[in-house]
Amino acid sequence: MPTSIVISSSDGESFRTVAEYLVGNPASESPSLASSFLDLRLTNGFGQDMNMEIDSPAAAGTEQLKNGDIDESLYSRQLYVLGHEAMKRMSSSHVLIAGLRGLGVEIAKNIALAGVKSLTLFDPASATISDLSSQFFLHPEDVGKPRAEVTVPRVAELNAYTPVSIHPSKTLTEDLNQLKSYQVIVLTGTPLKDQLVISDFCHENGIFLVIADIYGLFGSIFTDFGKNFAIADPTGENPVSGIVAGIDSEGLVSALDETRHGLEDGDFVTFTELQGMEALNNSEPRKVIVKGPYTFSIGDVFGLGQYKRGGLYNQVKMPKLINFEPLSEQLKKPEMLISDYAKFDRPQQLHLGFQALHIFAEHHEGALPRPHNEEDALEVLKYATSLAGEGEEKVELDEKLLHELSYQARGDLSPMAAFFGGLAAQEVLKSVSGKFHPIVQWLYFDSLESLPSSVSRSEELCKPLNSRYDGQIAVFGKDFQSKLANVNEFLVGAGAIGCEMLKNWAMIGLATGPKGKISIADMDQIEKSNLNRQFLFRPKDVGKLKSACAAEAVQAMNPELQGKIATLPDRVGADTEHIFSEAFWGELDGVTNALDNVEARQYVDRRCVFFRKPLLDSGTLGTKGNTQVVLPSLTESYSSSQDPPEQSFPQCTLRSFPNKIEHTIAWAKDQFHSYFVGPPETVNLYLTQPNYIEQTLKQSGNQIGTLENLRDFLVTEKPLNFDDCIVWARQQFEKEYNNAIQQLLFNFPKDCTTASGAPFWSGPKRAPDPLKFDASNPTHLGYVIAAANLHAFNYGIKSGGVAEGHYTKIMDNMIIPEFTPSSSVKIQADDNEPDPNAQAAGSRFDDNYELDKITSMLPPPKSLSGFKLEPVEFEKDDDTNHHIDFITASSNLRAENYAIALADRHKTKFIAGKIIPAIATTTALITGLVILELYKIVDGKTDIEQYKNGFVNLALPFFGFSEPIASPKGEYLGKNGKVTIDKLWDRFEVENVTLKEFLSDFEQQGLDVTMISSGVSLLYASFYPPAKLKDRMGLKLNKLVETISKKPIPDHQSNVIFEVTCEDQTGEDVEIPYVMLKLRK
Repeated sequence: MPTSIVISSSDGESFRTVAEYLVGNPASESPSLASSFLDLRLTNGFGQDMNMEIDSPAAAGTEQLKNGDIDESLYSRQLYVLGHEAMKRMSSSHVLIAGLRGLGVEIAKNIALAGVKSLTLFDPASATISDLSSQFFLHPEDVGKPRAEVTVPRVAELNAYTPVSIHPSKTLTEDLNQLKSYQVIVLTGTPLKDQLVISDFCHENGIFLVIADIYGLFGSIFTDFGKNFAIADPTGENPVSGIVAGIDSEGLVSALDETRHGLEDGDFVTFTELQGMEALNNSEPRKVIVKGPYTFSIGDVFGLGQYKRGGLYNQVKMPKLINFEPLSEQLKKPEMLISDYAKFDRPQQLHLGFQALHIFAEHHEGALPRPHNEEDALEVLKYATSLAGEGEEKVELDEKLLHELSYQARGDLSPMAAFFGGLAAQEVLKSVSGKFHPIVQWLYFDSLESLPSSVSRSEELCKPLNSRYDGQIAVFGKDFQSKLANVNEFLVGAGAIGCEMLKNWAMIGLATGPKGKISIADMDQIEKSNLNRQFLFRPKDVGKLKSACAAEAVQAMNPELQGKIATLPDRVGADTEHIFSEAFWGELDGVTNALDNVEARQYVDRRCVFFRKPLLDSGTLGTKGNTQVVLPSLTESYSSSQDPPEQSFPQCTLRSFPNKIEHTIAWAKDQFHSYFVGPPETVNLYLTQPNYIEQTLKQSGNQIGTLENLRDFLVTEKPLNFDDCIVWARQQFEKEYNNAIQQLLFNFPKDCTTASGAPFWSGPKRAPDPLKFDASNPTHLGYVIAAANLHAFNYGIKSGGVAEGHYTKIMDNMIIPEFTPSSSVKIQADDNEPDPNAQAAGSRFDDNYELDKITSMLPPPKSLSGFKLEPVEFEKDDDTNHHIDFITASSNLRAENYAIALADRHKTKFIAGKIIPAIATTTALITGLVILELYKIVDGKTDIEQYKNGFVNLALPFFGFSEPIASPKGEYLGKNGKVTIDKLWDRFEVENVTLKEFLSDFEQQGLDVTMISSGVSLLYASFYPPAKLKDRMGLKLNKLVETISKKPIPDHQSNVIFEVTCEDQTGEDVEIPYVMLKLRK
């Protein structure tokens, strides 16, 4: 059977380079390209009007969009993944999902959260007890009822903008014309003969089709998006841009200052602001051939003149067309995407094995092979063998693999449903939005490494027990189910990943036994923007604690968890170690991280290493996700590798020479702090701290700036009413966008040259122009409105209900003085030069008279008893607080100064708020992978090769799995030869002996201790004089610590950590693990 294999990453880069996609920039959007894509798509023969309406049973007012607007407060994190244009196309789409066991409901959940015009579900079959293994919207009392009937109202709760209904038919094939109401159809648990009929109909009528199935630890997905399917943005990455340094006569473009251009062969770019070769400016996109990391070719430039200087290049996303084949063709000649390169030969075998299961079911009235039944397995193998001989290329079958597929055919595992549910839902969204590259056309995945080796499996042990876990018992057996039930697991975080994790735990029966326990720690409260992906929460939960609501929701999913969940509304950190004590950690079997910041993940990781607990860590960034397994004495830890540092910009660039919108947004964020946060905090310190002025003057740094802030906010610019705040805001506009720019151009005129004679305003330096205030300009007025309201907030002045006309009226009555630049003002021209305005370290402001003059103007703190300012606490998700409004206006005004393309409020909020883009599909898929690793930990596997760290990018799509990196090992020469140590997990544990006994004990192991420290306290050093050591040698170690540190050991602390340096028998310094002093309390 001929098989075409498609590499997961189409650019053929090395794994390291491909993996960079996982930490790259989030998705962006291009409205113009999106529009052209839509035009292209509507004329390419799909036969569907994307704005078509169908009757909806939903109540009035639940339409996805009204007047074309998207509820950004709900969809904000998803918008940063998909973009407005893609979401608007989704909102015109009608989706049908057939089959509502675990996989079908997982897809439905993800699509409902994402938001489509309508979602229709089909499954007239009655719910069974085994459905509860993965169908989280079914309850025990629903057994015997039609699946669709009981599932629809629960899916509908997820999103008021997505009406959910039941497909009005007994079978999908009885009236195929009904299917024309949908843009996308998803089939799960559907017989192959029906798949073929529906597939042919969909392909002929331009209806997108996704087929997904799971059998135990095996799963597959198939897509058919028709002929000439257009992809507007295959990767979702931000288009790259840069500054041109040169273009030669052969069309070779060089990036400025050897900055990596970030382009790939086949990309397209346009140019602007070129001097010389002006014909290239805003011309048709040019195809790129990469010549090196800093150069690329744009082909023939004959007749375009000679490049002089300047210019920007901008990548343009070009639509890509793909022709899909119908299922009937793809069954014969499958085109496959590889999910795991360690299993390169499996997809072809599973392609035949899945068909063999369908044939088996046809011969057995729809029933799949019985769990672990040898007779049924042999029949499946016979069908697969027959299929293998039919094609042009013979597929070599692994009988053991096919037997396992048959054994697990009735298996229904929640993590597999989560993995394929996230994957299939993302493919649905790709089909209707044109955003990201679809799977072409098959993907098979298995996790046979998750099978337990610590318990037996047999037909007897895997047979159904009329239990909600029968779908899992069919795969693992009842003994392993008992193991899962008695686990004590700690979940850190109850956000998006935490909700999905708890859902999976409830389905697999984790901690439901007599010894089982789940602890959930999360201090956050639920916000509206959480509802788009944290699916355990509903609108009524907004404002409540995440940990409590999540626990309540999963106990409703699986009542066997009642009394098994402890919620802790606390942050896990150094300040809560009395809550998350050593006794708490000691009882745990494992820890699962569901955190969204590196610092917290590293802290939990360090505690897991200290207490030697296995840790499952995962994270997502839009369509990208990763999982990591941390195993005591086997693997490195999360903290063993470092994430790249956050991007930062040179201060000189931000202050005077911005050249891109990210610079102006960073500057505006600094302005926000310097206006509304820093000075009010300084005022409050002045009013409450005795001798604040004297202390300030003693410090090196900007004393004059501090005193000027106090003078301005308490005397010269202190507002009495809101009108004064408007005046202040208008003055700040003049100061920042007119006067400061005039001064900059006075210091560096536009015709200024450098010492070498080159134009000063060239390369990354863009010459600015001052702005003249225009109240009719929305950005100008918006700045004043936002700044005035925030200034009023600082002083507690009421500002509500002021009409725009009032702002204009107040400003019309203002007299703005003419600005005259000063020759005494110095401006730093380059970050490599010293700042002419910086004070020397340790010096005070030269003019003491000026300092005293300002100080004398300040009112004594006692005269302002009871007065204080209210610093603004930045909050990006409140659209009424003016925070993002100010930063957007401030950034765009500065961008106007420098002729930089403006950013809308949405983009500004993303950058200034450091928002992590998120979508439910990735979260569901990643948690599925984590649970597959949890099975292995519960089984007690010690072979590192059985574990998998995962890297996923659903946009490309890319899947990468690798064996965890082993923990670092070392050795030293002891008295009895070489001793091997694990540098991460090993440690020396000692009782509370004297220092003398401690040194002697190490000497017996062949180690001469040269230094001992605990925290910042140096307890012992071999170079200390005997007199200094005399009093220490006889002290118990705990008393030694308390004596030297001059602090008692906290009561909740039952150990103390020592860092020790030693020499081994060779006389050389050796690296040894830390020492833990055990205190008996």
